[in-house]
Amino acid sequence: MAKSTDAQKRASVKWRDENRERARYTNARSAARGFIRNRAKINDLYELREMIDTKILALNGENNEQDNE
Repeated sequence: MAKSTDAQKRASVKWRDENRERARYTNARSAARGFIRNRAKINDLYELREMIDTKILALNGENNEQDNE
């Protein structure tokens, strides 16, 4: 992998500082995907599926409430 220049490093730090929430979201999403691909056992996947289904229902409920306003 090519080394980053000092300018690129400064730009990356600046972007992370200005976009902390987006960087945190992206990092968490990447970690979740990596866990599922590389480490999760079958029981983990069933538990995650249940959590995802619950979250989808909750988000759909929020969307329906907004539609009614």
